[in-house]
Amino acid sequence: MAATLIHTPINEIPKIRDDLRTTFRSGVTRPLEWRKHQLHQLARLAQNEADAICDALSRDFSKPRFEAIGEIGMVIGRVLSSAEQLEEWVKPEQPVVPEYQKGWKPTVYKIPKGTVLIISPWNYPMILTFQPLIGAIAAGCCAVLKPSEAVPHFSNLIADLVPKYLDTSAYRVVNGGIPETSKLLEFQWDHIFYTGNGRVGRIVASAAAKHLTPCSLELGGKSPVFVDPTYDMDLAAKRILWGKCNNAGQICVAPDYILVPRQKQDELIRGFEKAYKAFFPDGALDDVHYASIVNDMHFQRLTNLLDRSKGEKVGGVFEGRRNAGKRRFEPVIVKGVKADDSLLEEEIFGPILPLIAVDGLNEAIDFVNERPHPLVLYSFTEDPIVKERLINETQSGGITFNDTFQQLAVDQLPFSGIGESGYGYQFLRYTYEAFTHLRSSVDIPKEAEPALSLRYPPQGEEAFKVMGRVVNLPLPRHRL
Repeated sequence: MAATLIHTPINEIPKIRDDLRTTFRSGVTRPLEWRKHQLHQLARLAQNEADAICDALSRDFSKPRFEAIGEIGMVIGRVLSSAEQLEEWVKPEQPVVPEYQKGWKPTVYKIPKGTVLIISPWNYPMILTFQPLIGAIAAGCCAVLKPSEAVPHFSNLIADLVPKYLDTSAYRVVNGGIPETSKLLEFQWDHIFYTGNGRVGRIVASAAAKHLTPCSLELGGKSPVFVDPTYDMDLAAKRILWGKCNNAGQICVAPDYILVPRQKQDELIRGFEKAYKAFFPDGALDDVHYASIVNDMHFQRLTNLLDRSKGEKVGGVFEGRRNAGKRRFEPVIVKGVKADDSLLEEEIFGPILPLIAVDGLNEAIDFVNERPHPLVLYSFTEDPIVKERLINETQSGGITFNDTFQQLAVDQLPFSGIGESGYGYQFLRYTYEAFTHLRSSVDIPKEAEPALSLRYPPQGEEAFKVMGRVVNLPLPRHRL
């Protein structure tokens, strides 16, 4: 159901930014009790408005209620965990130093970076908008939220809800498209947190560089799956397909392509067929547990990628029925995909799953390493040697064994890309730290003056003896 996004007037954006900077400088956001209150208010927003949020996401792209509730629950859980641990996170740290420096009181203070910009995507808009905000609030920052124009019902809703629950002197929503985002990026921010694709990520990073603004970029990429020939093919297929069908594959950690031993390809396909029939007995085309593609542009992009593929569509239950009017796109399995196929040109971000036959682990590792580092590498294997080789011989933001998608449920693990898939860590304390500056401090007492006297010119022989002892510290012997 179409909706008209209510754009924030561009001429108001400079004042919004300046007002938040004024608030931050006033110190309003510094007290822990104020931060905890804002966090709890965010949890109340998610909890009280759950039905409205689910309805908005359903209107935007038929997001299944189960998936929407999952996002909402994740926000509430991470808010409560952050608020509970906040006092521990903010404590100043005293590093271990040599005995003669202890009197200097070396300390690391955790201070908020300032006024930050959060640009979020459309695919999981609830968690990907509010998760960075949780960290910003916990750190004591002010923030502008810029949600995606591709989900107008949701973006309009949070523009209405945020002022009802959060302090508007510290937290604001700016809605719009490219003009509004471009205007936001003209200004200096103390941190920018962007979730989306690499093309826009480069634009954000370039704009930030003009002001030397630090960034967190979560950019996704083509996350491969390697299936060990000794693994249970039915179970692997079931777990891979579940990860691919979440949000119709429109998520940065969706399995993008599968590297399967040549002799196991048909067995894996049969496993996919069993899982699909169990998930969607009448097909996924009109199933309420399966999302639509977000807009016509992405529907046509996926159609074009599939139509240009030289691989073999598996057919049967994976006939890939489509309804352009409703933007419904059933899962499609394509086998016999080669390295130069259209399906390997870009992150698929949809329900198309290419199978690439390989002759063993060495070929699979080479295939992964010849491409930009993915956000996550999946592997289905019980073999500790295979696991060790994948850990040591590949690079990815994360590595997950024997499931897909489920790593996101572990709040205590850092989540990040590497290289083309982005940089900057998040989840709980890691999100807090993204918006926190570690401010080092020493306090040199007067009583330290005798020990410091050697540093003053003119330096005598004793001073050079002391420096010589530092330069000539004993080194470990190296044996060839």
